[in-house]
This record gives sequence, C-alpha cells and structure tokens, in this order.
Amino acid sequence: MKNKARILIVDDEEALCIGLRTYLELEGYDVETASSAEEALSMDISGFNLLLIDIMMNGISGTELATMLKQDKATSGIPIIFVTAKDSETDMVSGLKLGADDYIAKPYSIKNVLARIEAVLRRVTPQSAQGVTCCRYTLTCCIDGRTVRLPKKEFEILALLTENPGRIFSRDELLEKIWPRQTVVTDRSVDVHITKLRQKLAPYGEHIITRSGYGYGWQN
Repeated sequence: MKNKARILIVDDEEALCIGLRTYLELEGYDVETASSAEEALSMDISGFNLLLIDIMMNGISGTELATMLKQDKATSGIPIIFVTAKDSETDMVSGLKLGADDYIAKPYSIKNVLARIEAVLRRVTPQSAQGVTCCRYTLTCCIDGRTVRLPKKEFEILALLTENPGRIFSRDELLEKIWPRQTVVTDRSVDVHITKLRQKLAPYGEHIITRSGYGYGWQN
C-alpha cells in the first residue's frame, strides 16, 4: 500500500463504483464513493487528492458538480478526471474547458484508468526534499508519502515556509500573510501554530528553524 492518495469516485452506477474502488484500493489508494453529486457535496471534498466524476447523473450532473467545485477555493485545486459514456470530441473538449485534468470514455480498461490517475497525480504533486511535500494545487501535505491533514492556517504557514527554503519570515510577516484581514491576532498565535506543525511533521519538524527574536524559516 504505497500510494495513499485519497480518491473520491462520484458515479450513480453502483457496480462500477464497487469494482473500481476495489481495484484502486488494491493498488494502495484510499478510496471513497458517492452515488450522486448531492451525496458528494455532503462530504468533505477538500480532503481528497483526486476526483473521478461521471457526467451523466440524475439530479446535479457531473459537469455542474465540477463547476461548483472549481468555484470554491477549498476545492478548486483538486484535479478532476471525468469518467463518462459521453465520448464525442465535443463532450471531451467541454469537459476539459471546465477545468478537468483528463477525460476517460466508458467502457474503459481498469489499467487505463489507473495509468491516467497516476499521470495526473504525478503532474500535481511536487517532489520535495526531506520527505515533506506541500502542494497548494491539491491542498495536501505528505510526509514520506503519508497524507497529513492540516488546518488551513497550519497548511498556509507550511506552504509559505517550504516554498522559500532558507528565508526567515518575521512574526509580523507571517501575521500579515496568513492572517491578512484579522486584526486581533498576536505573535503568540504564530508560535502556537509553529509548535503544532513541528509535532505533526515528525520526524521532520526540526526543519522549521527559529531565529531568536525574529521569526521562522524552513531549512532542507
């Protein structure tokens, strides 16, 4: 079980969902299913690394669901693969214009789906030194390939630090960048978030360095 990326399958064909979920779990993915767009919207979609969405569903269609997700900041960066029986060139172009990362026509080969998933995840997951990856596109943090769920502020701090290795950010800079519209926030809030991050990033927490009297940075 080496992948551990979280995938959500949204499709109203129960047998298809079960079969695809079983295969992907055997490949090491953490998979959940939803039988409709409405059911998917009741879930915490922001916690997934990839979405497989059928287009033709009763109620809210797959394209409508994708549009809603792309308009929401919490989910706009999650890659989407449309899996659908609508296989005309026009349908494919329309799906890609909505922001989908790939488009697979039914009926399909399970191996083809797996290859497409791996290709999309490779594109959106950057490699990072010291076993830590922090990707703004998928809003995920991984330690040695293991997904770590972080609250929004902790994620934003870690992303900022890892994107600027070696640079020290003062507490005032972090407050301005991470809490730009919140006036009642103290330096202590930064320190508390850094402490929690170090604990969650073990054994790599020590790469968040402190410059006494100034602030924090990331050292590879």
